[in-house]
Amino acid sequence: MMTIIFYSVIFALIATLSHKFLTGDGDFTLLLKGKVKRESFQDKVVWITGASRGIGEVLAKQLATLGAKIIISARNEAELERVKKHISGKHGPEGVEILPLDLSSGEDAIGDAVEKAVSLFGGAGVDYMIHNAAFERPKSTALDVPEASLKATLDVNVMGPISLTRLLLPHMLKRGRGHFVVMSSAAGKAPAPGQAVYSASKFALNGYFHSLRSELYQKGIMVTVVCPGPIETSNAPDTSTSGQRGVREKRVSSERCAELTLVAASHGLKEAWISFQPVLAVMYLVQYMPSVGFWLMDKIGAKRVETAAQKGNTYSMNLLFGRKKE
Repeated sequence: MMTIIFYSVIFALIATLSHKFLTGDGDFTLLLKGKVKRESFQDKVVWITGASRGIGEVLAKQLATLGAKIIISARNEAELERVKKHISGKHGPEGVEILPLDLSSGEDAIGDAVEKAVSLFGGAGVDYMIHNAAFERPKSTALDVPEASLKATLDVNVMGPISLTRLLLPHMLKRGRGHFVVMSSAAGKAPAPGQAVYSASKFALNGYFHSLRSELYQKGIMVTVVCPGPIETSNAPDTSTSGQRGVREKRVSSERCAELTLVAASHGLKEAWISFQPVLAVMYLVQYMPSVGFWLMDKIGAKRVETAAQKGNTYSMNLLFGRKKE
């Protein structure tokens, strides 16, 4: 009897985990954390780059509901004003400050922004730095990326966040605390055919910030690296009329991505993955069975680039099982 009960429990556990794996929109550890811990953000100063649209804008709005004091940055000041107006209309104007910033403008300009940021809200400093700004070009082969795009991607995605971090860190270390939330990508964990330069920039972020945390964790510096897969944003490609029978890419909403990002940060997770299948499966394979994961990506790589050129679903299982064209 005990044996039957034991195996029944094991079967139920496996079935539950399998269902969560197939239908979930994040890694197991992240989803087990449940809700955002409001107290982690209440009255804290949170600086968000790339906050004029997409995930950055949604993060700002959600943080406002959690009682955070928010600094929003981007290149487009008019769009920042729009975001501030929306937040102020619901939560009052005193909790949002605008700080225009171009991450490709060099250390002098970034340094000026840092000095201003730490002086806002009565000199409260910055508790959370959310590196969200990113430069992404349409998918193409690695050889087709012009030098200008290569430089722009690395300046905004790598050099900008690193420079901002280097200049902000002394202020955090002086206070004995600080938390960097880095919006990386699934392309920073697994190969991304058609996005070689973007993928390289995200791998660089992962390496830098995980190393930084290891160096400074004992001094009160925390780092959460978030790796989203395809996310539904205002600038997400439309694949609804693709050559793959009108099948859209299954994307996590911006609202859900922002929510899970704040869950990860508030619970102090070191890394979190946000995506539906099949991207999550590929990330698990590359992490735990790299030879299999890399074999899989080699198999679909050329098809993915071709599909991207046709504005098709670049996350479809058809890339693996679909028939090869004559």
